[in-house]
Amino acid sequence: MKARIPQMGGQQNMQAMIKKAQKMQEDMAAKQEELEATEFKTASGGGAVEVTMNGKKEIVSLNIKPDVVDPEDVEMLQDLVISAVNECLRNIEEKTNTEMEAITGGFNVPGLF
Repeated sequence: MKARIPQMGGQQNMQAMIKKAQKMQEDMAAKQEELEATEFKTASGGGAVEVTMNGKKEIVSLNIKPDVVDPEDVEMLQDLVISAVNECLRNIEEKTNTEMEAITGGFNVPGLF
């Protein structure tokens, strides 16, 4: 007696899977483009230093209130700038990850984003 292997429409399933993957890839590319155009703004020191970056992680603007510019305390100003930039980068990463996970359903493929 021969064992019967159930036919599951293998080629149709493969084509459907390929179409889903292509749709996911298109959605991810569109979302990435949208995120790159988005501006992210953060501040440190109670608003003394404000940084605006785009989704490409490029600084678009940096505003420093004149009252925090103290020639005797350059380190404080440096710390405020670093803090604002790092917070902005964290916000970009978090938003990017959240948006991409929404598209992929949490399916993580290295190198996709």
